[in-house]
Amino acid sequence: MARDVRIRAFFDRNRSTLRLSLVALMMSSFGDLFAGATLGFMTNTLTLMPGLMILIPPAIGMRGNIFGALGSRLGTSMHIGTFELSLKKGGILRRNLEGSLVLSVIMSFLMGVLAESVTIVLGVESIGVSQFVFISVFGGVLAGLLLLLVNILVATVGFRRNWDIDNVSAPLVTAAGDIITLPMLFVASMIVLSGIPALSFDIFTVMLLAVTVALVVMTFRMKSSETKRIIVQSSPILIVCILLDIGAGITIDRRIDDLVALPALLILIPQFLEDANALGGILTSRFASLLHMGTLEPRRTPGKLAVENFLISYVLSLWVFVVVGITSHFTAIVLGLGSPGLFLMVALSLVAGLLTVTILNALSYYIAVYTFKFSLDPDDDSIPLTSSAIDFLGALCLVGVMILFGMT
Repeated sequence: MARDVRIRAFFDRNRSTLRLSLVALMMSSFGDLFAGATLGFMTNTLTLMPGLMILIPPAIGMRGNIFGALGSRLGTSMHIGTFELSLKKGGILRRNLEGSLVLSVIMSFLMGVLAESVTIVLGVESIGVSQFVFISVFGGVLAGLLLLLVNILVATVGFRRNWDIDNVSAPLVTAAGDIITLPMLFVASMIVLSGIPALSFDIFTVMLLAVTVALVVMTFRMKSSETKRIIVQSSPILIVCILLDIGAGITIDRRIDDLVALPALLILIPQFLEDANALGGILTSRFASLLHMGTLEPRRTPGKLAVENFLISYVLSLWVFVVVGITSHFTAIVLGLGSPGLFLMVALSLVAGLLTVTILNALSYYIAVYTFKFSLDPDDDSIPLTSSAIDFLGALCLVGVMILFGMT
């Protein structure tokens, strides 16, 4: 009886959080279906362009890392009363948008270079550094510009309607990032395959290197400002995140033949990874805001408030990952693509999802707490680190369960 009362009290206390988060996660899941379908149709492209799969997780993940952190910073500014719905020079919204756009350009270039470097070190066949850089920047920067508009829209609507942005920003931004980025990567890949001389991509890479160096110099010549702080403090973390996401890409790339044979699994991957990221973004954003407000104490052992937030993640994941499995299967059927079957798709998504969320809960808490203890901003560091670690570990969980279920 007492247990039933506690369960009912838990749902009563968190009704608003669960409702807002679930709606945002469902929008994220169905949005990611478009990204998954795009990836499912890219089977020939993935075969013709060795190593392209290695770039896809970091390219998608970077959009969530940069613009998810942007949404978290805006959410925190709303909580503490400093947010202004204005693009005036020097305003908090303007400074955050400028920092995110500059980071998008710099990190997209580095992503292409690091992806090729890792393939060389590991002896993995790849398309080449110039093509990696072109695809990364084309997809990344154009997607970044569109995601700036998404963040402004979410911030505007959320501010006017008094929403808790921490509960909606991460799922909506990650879904928008997938929907926008994967088609951009696909178009960039088609341009590379169109027969344009390799020298053109070499020239593009040299020009982009000059732009990237100019942006770095401009950043360090800025006077002390929020824009400079965002770029300087975020860059080292984002580089680590790129390497983690490349690890996710390599994990998936090593099973590319099995995935191409069952395209339903390719449809599932963007949904699975981005819903795990969205759950991590919600949890980390909440921890960041609670730490800033002094409600959550940065303790070595999670307290009751942290554990309650863990439980919220589990409740959401039970629904979300079942939906991911079902929608991936039926999308494949509608598109005439191969699937291992409804039961296996749901079981794969749910088991791998629960394993990933268990890891996610611990990561979200300890990354948020220790970045806060070291006087770093959890909004800038926690979300990117958690997101990219979950990409890598989520890919390992997904591939591990696929092997367990005999899908590879």
